[in-house]
Formats: sequence, structure tokens, C-alpha cells
Amino acid sequence: MVFGGFTCSKNAFCSLNIVYMLVGLLLIGVAAWGKGFGIVSSIHIIGGVIAVGFFLLLISIVGLIGALKHHQVMLFFYMVILFLVFIFQFGVSCSCLAINLEQQVKLLNTSWGLMSKDTRLDLETKLNCCGLLNTTANQEQFTMDVQLCNADCKSAARCYTCGDMMLQHSSQALRILGGVGLFFSFSEILGVWLAARYRNQKDPRANPSAFL
Repeated sequence: MVFGGFTCSKNAFCSLNIVYMLVGLLLIGVAAWGKGFGIVSSIHIIGGVIAVGFFLLLISIVGLIGALKHHQVMLFFYMVILFLVFIFQFGVSCSCLAINLEQQVKLLNTSWGLMSKDTRLDLETKLNCCGLLNTTANQEQFTMDVQLCNADCKSAARCYTCGDMMLQHSSQALRILGGVGLFFSFSEILGVWLAARYRNQKDPRANPSAFL
């Protein structure tokens, strides 16, 4: 029974850390995909998501090594760091879900205004769009951007605004990052508990005579 309980905890702990590795890679991948669009790269939360994904990937590797070796010190630091990652990830995920459309538009207008003319033209060519947002407040800037636009869609006279395209992609990225991060942040509490339980168990193979 002791051996079965120890092995079960070890296998469950290893499986959970493999899941953490996949979640860390997913967070990094989606955040990197989102940074390819102007508004997302201007949101500092995305940098926080990448940091969470990196630390989650790193701590899962430490957890796997600690589980395989039943290393007491590594498991202790694993519990402490994973709990800190949970707090940070929970906050970042809630922030991703809390950003509304109005705040995204404001960030987009700010980042667009900071771009150079060449950067705007490159972005328009990459996304195949012209101008930012066709609103009354930015009508003069929008008209100028459309006149300078070199995107392929301009010749077909069927261009979307870059703002609409970037808002669509940024909303998708923020929803995915916020949802995935928030869901798996609660599993990290399970990881802390499982690590503490596994750390306090004795390995029956380390000293078999102690269990005779």
C-alpha cells in the first residue's frame, strides 16, 4: 500500500507537470502570435503573460526533476515558486479578461500615433489593410493614411481598416490568454498540495527494510 501510494503520487505529480509545460508553451505561443499585431504588442499585460508562460515552463521542468529524484529541496522551492506563479498568473489573466473594447481602441490609437510613417506602411502591407479607424475624431489622419497606403487591397477598392483587423485579433488573443490562464491557475493550487504530499511521503525503494 505504501509503494502504491508513493507511485501513484509520483505519477500524478509528473503528469501534472507535463500539463504545466504544455500550458506554458501555449501561453507563450498565443502571446507571441498576438504580439504580431500592433495593439497587442502595446499592451504590457502580454509581456506579463509571456513571463508567466516562461516561469511555468521552467518550474514544471524543476518539478519533473524533483519528482523523479524525490529531491526534498527542489520540491520545496517548487511549491514556493509555483504559489507565486499562481498569484501572478491569476492577476494577469483577470486583467486580460477585464480589458474592454474602449480601452483597446484607446491603446490602439496611442500606439498608432507613436509609429513612424514607414512602420505604418509596413503594417498596412502585412495585414493588407489601409488606415486605422474611420472615426470622426481621426478623420484627417485616416484620410492621409489611406492616401499613402500601398496595400494590395487598395487597387481592388475593398480594404478593411487596420484598426478593425487588429482589434479582432487582439480580442481573440486576450480572451484565449485570459481564459486559459485563469482556468489553469487554479490547478496550480493542486500542484502545490500534490508536491507537499509527495514530498512528505517516503520512497519504499530507498530503504526497503524500513517497511518490513
